[in-house]
Amino acid sequence: MDTTVTAIGDVVVAALEDAGYMQSTIGQYCKSIKCLGVLAKKQDGVYTSKLGAEFASMTTSPRTGRYSAQRHTDYSRVVLLFDSYVLTGTVDLSTRLRGQQREGPNSPEFSGLLSAWSHDMEQRGLARSTQNCFGGLACDYLNFLEACGISSWDDADGSSVLAFLQSLRSRWADSSMWSAVASFRAFLKFTSRTDLLNALALARARRHHEIVALLDSEVERKVVDTCRQGLVSSRDSAIALLSLITGLRACDIRSLRLADIDWRGGTIGIVRQKTGNPLTVPLPPLVLAKLAHYVLDERPVSAEEEVFLRLKAPHVALDDHATIYLILNKVFRTSGVEDVKVGTRALRYNAATKLLRAGTALPTISAILGHAHSDSTNVYLSADTERLLSCVLPLPEREII
Repeated sequence: MDTTVTAIGDVVVAALEDAGYMQSTIGQYCKSIKCLGVLAKKQDGVYTSKLGAEFASMTTSPRTGRYSAQRHTDYSRVVLLFDSYVLTGTVDLSTRLRGQQREGPNSPEFSGLLSAWSHDMEQRGLARSTQNCFGGLACDYLNFLEACGISSWDDADGSSVLAFLQSLRSRWADSSMWSAVASFRAFLKFTSRTDLLNALALARARRHHEIVALLDSEVERKVVDTCRQGLVSSRDSAIALLSLITGLRACDIRSLRLADIDWRGGTIGIVRQKTGNPLTVPLPPLVLAKLAHYVLDERPVSAEEEVFLRLKAPHVALDDHATIYLILNKVFRTSGVEDVKVGTRALRYNAATKLLRAGTALPTISAILGHAHSDSTNVYLSADTERLLSCVLPLPEREII
């Protein structure tokens, strides 16, 4: 195998072209490969993993003298492709989730503990997104302990738990700290460290159920009209309409498979990613038409079983929830709705509130939304202002003396 930068670069570019990457993207890869070739001159143009690591660490822009996120991305992705070719003889173009880039602890004891926790979650059949969240926080805590000079699990104490939670506040919103605490608690329960669990309870993180504003009927009409008129792609239209009408979670939309669609019956049958509950959802004609148009005319040729794929190569399933969020906001912006930021959570509230105002029973709404417990639906009562007003007692008249 010729391991010079020039030879490997030719193989990488050919793989990108065969996969259908845009010419502008291939051009960016070529620029990075050219820079890598300059660095490789000091060792006769031969590529090694050590050289790749040095290249990927060159994140400072020579023009500004500051860290360049674009440079970091461009150089790192080239090194990943070069390394995959040197190790396996093939160019690995698979996408990598952001959660997979987290570095684990160096301590063998901590690494073993983290591995055991990951195995336990997998054995219990937890959803992949849940495993990533729980495992990520456990990994962050163990890395935090190492940064504090602690390399043994027996040396971890309650103060380290509170200090770790405090460190999270720099990247977690106050309203989301309850989620971090709940996810972190699962790991501490696994370790059977009662003292650490007691320290976690001192954080007193509380979940806040904010009242999510209901979408104006005019906004809904604009979005539906935009999808109907084909002003956005059929893929984006189908995703937006599924979120708006059915209230599906982003994880359920992302994992929707071709086999889940009953074209003749006009329904989709899925198993909820979060709760594991089965659900059959009837599809309005417009949603079914957009799905059909996407699958037949727009969807790239791919062996992937998921319905919704990336528009750009590699044509694989959508990466994460953020992708769904970006698609929804793109549809809303195209509809002329500039002052509303929406995600599947807001549209889920909107669909539930519509059902509630139409007189649908709470257990039925709970079944449609796929809640594990019917009590979870009570949060939507806060948006039904008309019925809430009917519960208000009249103020007693003031006596005039």
